[in-house]
Amino acid sequence: MSGNRFTRRGLLKTGATLGVGLAAPSFFVRGANAYVNEPTGGTVTLGFNVPQTGPYADEGADQLRAYKLAVMHLNGEGDGGMLNTFSSKALKGNGILGKKVAYVTGDTQTKSDAARAAAKAMIEKDRAVMITGGSSSGVAVAVQGLCQEAGVIFMAGLTHSNDTTGKDRKKNGFRHFFNAYMSAAALAPVLKEAYGTDRRAYHLTADYTWGWTQEESIAASTEAIGWETVQKVRTPLGAGDFSQYITPVLNSGADVLILNHYGKDMVNSLTQAVQFGLRDKQVNGKQFEIVVPLYSELMAQGAGENVKGIYGSANWDWKLPDEATQAFTKSFGQEYGSPPSQAAQTGYVQAILYADAVERAGSFNPCDVISALEDFEFDGLGNGPTLYRGADHQCFKKVLVVKGAENPTNQYDLLEVVSEVPTDEVTYAPDHPMFAGGELGSCNPGA
Repeated sequence: MSGNRFTRRGLLKTGATLGVGLAAPSFFVRGANAYVNEPTGGTVTLGFNVPQTGPYADEGADQLRAYKLAVMHLNGEGDGGMLNTFSSKALKGNGILGKKVAYVTGDTQTKSDAARAAAKAMIEKDRAVMITGGSSSGVAVAVQGLCQEAGVIFMAGLTHSNDTTGKDRKKNGFRHFFNAYMSAAALAPVLKEAYGTDRRAYHLTADYTWGWTQEESIAASTEAIGWETVQKVRTPLGAGDFSQYITPVLNSGADVLILNHYGKDMVNSLTQAVQFGLRDKQVNGKQFEIVVPLYSELMAQGAGENVKGIYGSANWDWKLPDEATQAFTKSFGQEYGSPPSQAAQTGYVQAILYADAVERAGSFNPCDVISALEDFEFDGLGNGPTLYRGADHQCFKKVLVVKGAENPTNQYDLLEVVSEVPTDEVTYAPDHPMFAGGELGSCNPGA
């Protein structure tokens, strides 16, 4: 793909399209139905805000690849990917509402302040009508709040905290990725069957919104099957060396270590736990086990053989046999030479869902787009039948329970899907206590 014309620099050259108001804040009123960053020329700009540096940079890089692929397909380039399998047929490969799709990018650095600054620049300087991305729930919550204030749509990327569509939910924000409650609900029955009901668990938890809600969710689900929670220890994001946190596990009486870590943090903590010999220990008359509630192929690649036999959950896997997954995996592989991660699939799908909602609404007005997305049911994007629930803007679909492959066939085949948990087994009420305290509020078109 010749993507240079869609970079931030390339867009700034097209001054005739953007106009002289580029440098000024774009929160202004044009009329009764005015909304922020209304596209007036032949292009429409999307903002891709991903961690290009920091502990979640690997996920961010794959997200960005997928976003670029989505732009290609929206503009009628390439083989169309999942546009060919998507149950909605509104998109025609001629951009969005006939406008060519351009994009700008930002680096969240896996830091909320940096992510907000990048998103603010894309909205105010580059006139982005939608922001998407992120591989941290702290980032997602921060950027979602900014987008609500600014009056643009936020299509969340990787964000697994219950809070994103719980206490921090926003009318202008939508999440396709699953959440911590869903992971725990899917995992608990599998863990019960694999390890029994008499277990003592020690948690190491990333010290921010995702880690907190992941710890709460998995502890509640495992305690419900009879496990005892021995200890919960918070660790800083990007710690690198987890040895000081792993050493106490050895003398805790725990026989399961639950790593509520993601990205490079999970790679490092799991690797160091194995190096400390935890998986070789017998405790309480049982083999010591490790659980990683949120998994990804990218993390498995980083941890190598250390993932063998370890259970976790995933939002999607490139090896699923459905037509949509196969179409996306083919497109992505042809473009980049490797299978896509769940980060890539989530980013691609969010870009497509936004564009489709605009087409179905016949408008870029955020309020019209929100109406098109709320309670939207669809299929053909790799996750099976899916609902974007209007009450909280959370997607509901099946959840995968995966396990590190014992005999992988290649470097990309490190996780095996052991269960596809049906949607109804991971669905909860909008006012569930783990999601309480938040209100969507009203649509903000930014006018």
